[in-house]
Amino acid sequence: MHRAGLAVWTVLDELKRMVRPGITTMELDQYAERRVAELGGRPAFKGYRGYPRVLCTSINDEVVHGIPSPKRRLAEGDILSLDFGVEMEGYYGDAAVTVPVGTISAELERLLRVTRESLDRAIDQARPGNRLSDISHAVQSWVERHGYSVVRELVGHGIGTRMHEDLQVPNYGEPGHGPRLREGMTLAIEPMVNAGRPAIRILDDEWTAVSADGSYAAHFEHTIAITSDGPWILTRPREVEGACW
Repeated sequence: MHRAGLAVWTVLDELKRMVRPGITTMELDQYAERRVAELGGRPAFKGYRGYPRVLCTSINDEVVHGIPSPKRRLAEGDILSLDFGVEMEGYYGDAAVTVPVGTISAELERLLRVTRESLDRAIDQARPGNRLSDISHAVQSWVERHGYSVVRELVGHGIGTRMHEDLQVPNYGEPGHGPRLREGMTLAIEPMVNAGRPAIRILDDEWTAVSADGSYAAHFEHTIAITSDGPWILTRPREVEGACW
């Protein structure tokens, strides 16, 4: 899983540097497809339940599952969620990062920072003996403390030899509930945060989830393993220290 995760990290890290005003989301998707083949992996999203592309590229009020298109050209001041998964040797990695397009407002910088910090805090709860809802509560409490909302309809998930496995990992809930976390569990933890209200709706393409009130949204994700030494982030190199993105 770490090998698959490193391929995810590599591609996302390179895509982050490509993001600029004027580039299309399809250009990013095409690069990701070429690059993952060079790394010896298979894109996990393409064809999954009929999804047509390699990446999910979600812009501004799009929370998740935005479909890359040659018609979607990024503009100065946008924010873009890049969500990407890889299968390698039968195992999966899945991660997401939201990045600025050019210069963004201080308000959007704050939204990205708080969402990223909520992921840091959630990962820190992924330790043997804790409960699943300790992860969920870490996200919700940090996000709502800063005046934002967590999306309720979409959740993180177990991951391993399939992209989506048990358990479901909500981003809200009271601490101390749910299954006890055990060494060896692997989870994809992914806060999805709206600047406004938590409700979402699905567009006519049957994939793209947007905030119902049109507010901007941010999305960060890592695949992690629960170990006796604490959480191991599988979708980044071991030598990376500090905040998870």
